[in-house]
Amino acid sequence: MAVNMLRNGSVGSAGRLSSIPTPLQPRAGPTKRGNIAFSKRFTRRLLEARNATTSSGNSSSEERQEAVKVAVPTPGLDPATQFSSLANAFGRRLLVGTAAAAAVALGGNLGGITSLLLGLEPAYSRELKLDVVYPVNGYKRCLDTANHFEFVYPSSWVGDQRLLYRAVAKAEKERLVGLLQVQNPGRPQQIARDPIVAFGPPGSNGELNVSVMVVPIPTNFKIEKFGDPKQTGEVILSKFIVPRSSNIAAVLIDAKKTEDYLTNQKITYYNLEYTVQSPTFFRHNLAIYTVFDGKLYTLNAQCPEALWPALKGRFYEMADAFKLSVD
Repeated sequence: MAVNMLRNGSVGSAGRLSSIPTPLQPRAGPTKRGNIAFSKRFTRRLLEARNATTSSGNSSSEERQEAVKVAVPTPGLDPATQFSSLANAFGRRLLVGTAAAAAVALGGNLGGITSLLLGLEPAYSRELKLDVVYPVNGYKRCLDTANHFEFVYPSSWVGDQRLLYRAVAKAEKERLVGLLQVQNPGRPQQIARDPIVAFGPPGSNGELNVSVMVVPIPTNFKIEKFGDPKQTGEVILSKFIVPRSSNIAAVLIDAKKTEDYLTNQKITYYNLEYTVQSPTFFRHNLAIYTVFDGKLYTLNAQCPEALWPALKGRFYEMADAFKLSVD
């Protein structure tokens, strides 16, 4: 059926392909550079096709004939041999082309077809940020161009939940106010009341979520002033996570530093993993702190400790994908 649609140059009255890119001629074998170039061309054509209003009447008979050209079999070779020689050249293009045709024909991700095909090349799909629109390997990307950050989260999670926002904001506000006052004693700090974004499972009460807060800070604020990541983690846990004289216990499990570059400026990330336990809850947290352009960024992902063994892979995926971005 997909072959017939491509040959006819149409996908029904609801949406028609005015023209289809001419298939590339087979070659001896794919190269990495060629694969990357093809993926980028596919992405550009996919986005153009989704945004364009097409009409079957715009296609000439010559364009239709050009669109359905196929490789001519080599005389004297049996079908199995010919297929083997063409498989490498056309295998990946067939998959990517099918994804493009599905996106144009269906206008979305009906049945998860587009996500499935993009998942065959997850690195390229994520590099081109196609996961902002379609889930790739079970994750979607949150790309906040206004605040210059991005990360991925499970595609089944939803955002903008009132209970989730309130639960996360209260804890983060107390934590960040104290953190800033250590470097600027006696100076009151105004902290945003809500996270910039927050995602969690449908119906979540805030115990299982990922959120990002962006807080204006003094220009002289440097997270490195606290010391290395372990020293910083101990300060944050002892002074801001666990209130003095409380029955809450926090344990730092891991602390590390990662670095990246944004507009030729080195960005330092402090990555903390810790647990927080009280008589009424026991949570496992991943938190990332970084500073850029007079703002303190914090990603916090938390879940009940009982769920951590099953969900830790997802949480590491979210934390590892968090970075500042100018895209």
